[in-house]
Amino acid sequence: MRRNVFSLAVVFIFIFAVACSGETKSETLFQESGDDWSMEGDAQWRFENDELIGSLSEGAGFVMTKTSYDDFVLELEFQPDSTINSGIFIRCKNRELSFADCYEINIWDLHPKQENRTGAVVSRFSPLKKLETLNKWNTYKIKNQNDYLQAWINDILVVDLKDQDLKSGPIALQAAEKGEIKFRNVRITKLE
Repeated sequence: MRRNVFSLAVVFIFIFAVACSGETKSETLFQESGDDWSMEGDAQWRFENDELIGSLSEGAGFVMTKTSYDDFVLELEFQPDSTINSGIFIRCKNRELSFADCYEINIWDLHPKQENRTGAVVSRFSPLKKLETLNKWNTYKIKNQNDYLQAWINDILVVDLKDQDLKSGPIALQAAEKGEIKFRNVRITKLE
């Protein structure tokens, strides 16, 4: 009897801990052999050494998940060259990129309007800190829960925004204008 009570207590504690964590298992996005995303636009996308590389000489293109996401933590590594205009688009209303219809978390150190540089949510939030990300690997962690959006670059908080506009949508990675952007280890953890 005592053993059964102990076993039930252990099971209950495990279930309670999982339920209280508010997180589910993470999954990898934009895998080379995956059929859960698509490519659009002018950019050429290829895989090398487990890196997703977007390049182009002009125009714009993106890769986008086929699934929509509500509340999540998105973590990835990125390496922009000095000419690329890139970004991470989340909660997009449609299957197209627009800073008005998506949250565009920017990757563009040399943006002509520095309030929209890397770390900004374009036209919604200027970065809390200006970080240099060109020609090296960096990390982005983006947490979107309910009406609250936060983002960190290399573990430094750059976005802390409360906004009720966008509730759910696919996730996209962009390559625009000219140059090359590399992404790797793109993982999402859904939040309860």
